[in-house]
Amino acid sequence: MNEEARIASLRAEFPVLESCVYLNSNSTGALPRGVEQVLGRYWETMRTWRDDAWGGWLDELDGYLRALSEFLGAPTGTVVTDTNLTTLLGRLATCFDFGGERNRVVTTDREFPTVPFLWQGFARYGADRVVVDFDTDAVVSAIDERSLLVCVAHGSYTTGAVLDLERIVAQAHRMGALVIADTFQTVGVVPLNLRALEIDFVLGGAGKWLCGAHTAFLYAREDLLPTLRPAATGWFAGRDPLTFRPAEDWAPDARRLAGGTPIPLTAMMSRVGLDLLAEIGVSVIRAHSLRCTERIMARAVDAGIPVRTPYPTDQRGGVVCLHFPGDEMVKKRLAERGMVCSWREGLRVAPHIYNTIDEMDAFMDALIAERKALRG
Repeated sequence: MNEEARIASLRAEFPVLESCVYLNSNSTGALPRGVEQVLGRYWETMRTWRDDAWGGWLDELDGYLRALSEFLGAPTGTVVTDTNLTTLLGRLATCFDFGGERNRVVTTDREFPTVPFLWQGFARYGADRVVVDFDTDAVVSAIDERSLLVCVAHGSYTTGAVLDLERIVAQAHRMGALVIADTFQTVGVVPLNLRALEIDFVLGGAGKWLCGAHTAFLYAREDLLPTLRPAATGWFAGRDPLTFRPAEDWAPDARRLAGGTPIPLTAMMSRVGLDLLAEIGVSVIRAHSLRCTERIMARAVDAGIPVRTPYPTDQRGGVVCLHFPGDEMVKKRLAERGMVCSWREGLRVAPHIYNTIDEMDAFMDALIAERKALRG
């Protein structure tokens, strides 16, 4: 089966495409129809409840973690999930001591609101937040011998730009600092091989480009795991939680960064989309994404619409951000026409592997028409 046929076959797995042109994966990813079977199976389990259901659920959770680790190029046992990125980042932050001279956390001015708010809270424990422009050179220049952590988004949710994690990791390690990358806006559309990157910590989630539900993940470099002792923890992070006795030590693998009772349903739902994407391959997804976003950018330039997203392919992820007077109203009008995107300080267009070039043109035709109508 050639690539076009594979994409056409994949489109049939996403019911939302039957009712609209869906270009919103950087906000909420489309769910495949196989999730309906997961929900039915889950309800049947709840309807006929027995405690031994937990055995099967935990097996499914472990299966999702193994599949996710393989997708990320991460060793088994280095990834843990929880309800959201905020929870995982906060728990990870409690592993560090900010009381010494090396207490700086380098971050950028284009982080999702979780990041500045969380590090603002950790200032009470001595964390000194250093904020720089969302620019690789600026981040690299800010990392010095006082830096403990570098906590940056791989991709900006407002511009679609991406940072060069390889350069940032190299500089951080030269200075003795550790890197925490938020990949929520890139994982699933931009290739990531965490083992090759030698990055310390990576956060992300299934609810956008991974075509999953509301579950987040945290990857921790294997050799760092024994050093991590989170203060904000829960019973499932213990070495032998299913004995139901007080924990005497943390789990030896990434589960030491878990919290309380896990929620298996979202992982079960997210496994469906992950398997579909893994079968296609992230390199194919990236190539198709670039073709789609290039068409959006070219049409925008021809129409005189300002593009906030960098043009070089190594400097942008899977979203194109357009900014013009009335863009938020145009986004609403597009939704009424069945053209679904999002708005965050600009209009964000996020095609995925299941979208077509024809849809890019249809979307831009509609956008240009609505912008013209708004301007009178």
